[in-house]
Amino acid sequence: MATLSVTGARWSPERVFYLSMTLAIALSVYVGFARSFFLRPLFPTWPSPAEPVIYLHGALFSAWCVLLVVQSSLVTAGRTHVHRRLGVWGTGLAASMVALGTHAALVAARRPSGFVGVPVPALQFLAVPLFDMVLFGSFVTLAVVWRRDPQAHKRWMLLATLNLVTAAIARWPGVMGGSPLVYFLLTDLFLVPLVLWDRKTRGRVHPATAWGGALIVVSHPLRLAVSASTAWLALAGWLVRSPL
Repeated sequence: MATLSVTGARWSPERVFYLSMTLAIALSVYVGFARSFFLRPLFPTWPSPAEPVIYLHGALFSAWCVLLVVQSSLVTAGRTHVHRRLGVWGTGLAASMVALGTHAALVAARRPSGFVGVPVPALQFLAVPLFDMVLFGSFVTLAVVWRRDPQAHKRWMLLATLNLVTAAIARWPGVMGGSPLVYFLLTDLFLVPLVLWDRKTRGRVHPATAWGGALIVVSHPLRLAVSASTAWLALAGWLVRSPL
């Protein structure tokens, strides 16, 4: 199947597809965190963390979602020179997210009550956000390395963000309080449009989609298996006891 040519085409099907994906991710994050973060004043009794660092963490991750939509919109509008300039700031934002996201996870794990709204022991659940940070940082790094290859770059950036959607999905109305496997499955469904797009436009799945998507899918049961192991609980206990 011939690859579709989109070079220089504004509002081409490919650019619209990626913009739609970023908007879907942003909407998912908004729905998940509306009650505890975005619309917090309207839900004063909704369980929310008390530590300021958690809210700063939320602000950075929200800024990343906004940046993703803006960057995709700039490419869609053909303003790639502005996209590249913002990309430098985006790299710094991603590094800050990894550092603060790890710190926030350890802060939450130190609470006597553990993670807000998570009925899982804190040391055990700590594996989930730390896995997120490892994959997010790795995927963004690969996106930067492949920045001169637009097809690889955009996929790694999208996958980096998809990896973080689970936290929002777990807070969706009607989903919150369910099984972690359901959260992970719903996250994995976001990969389906990307795979189908690759098949339609390339005749095969792009290597970034294949490798990155596989890592996300495999990491989900791996997190659950690792989190219950004696070795992980010992490591998590040491991390939580260490000075922040």
